[in-house]
Amino acid sequence: MEQAEINLLGRSLRRIDQKLLTTEGDPHRVRIWYQGGEPYFDLFIELQRETIEWFQMTLRGRSISWQRQDQVWQTGITNELRTDDVMFYPASKTIESDRQTNPDFFALAEAILTTRKGEPLFDQLLEIFRGHYSPSPLKNIS
Repeated sequence: MEQAEINLLGRSLRRIDQKLLTTEGDPHRVRIWYQGGEPYFDLFIELQRETIEWFQMTLRGRSISWQRQDQVWQTGITNELRTDDVMFYPASKTIESDRQTNPDFFALAEAILTTRKGEPLFDQLLEIFRGHYSPSPLKNIS
């Protein structure tokens, strides 16, 4: 993917009204949702006391997530691009995990987040990327 397209994707992320999201239980947990400028491009971040506990990004039928508790990275494939009967209900997104973390999608997600460098929440995400995984150089992801 060319840098111009990566920049466009990063700039397209818009925060969704907090009232649309609920987190059960802990009043110190907050879930934040960003939607991108194309279908199936979402970023969810869960904070506890201003610290990222979990996040998930989906884009073009791919997914990457991380959780603080186990320091686990996971990539996978979503069902969003499938045209079978399950997709008649849009809230039915499922993710099939990859057997190994996909370094190319990891690098693409990091490149997209880098376009928002200087914004505190995105800087926190970038610290997680840089501190916990060493991906291969960015390759062509369509």
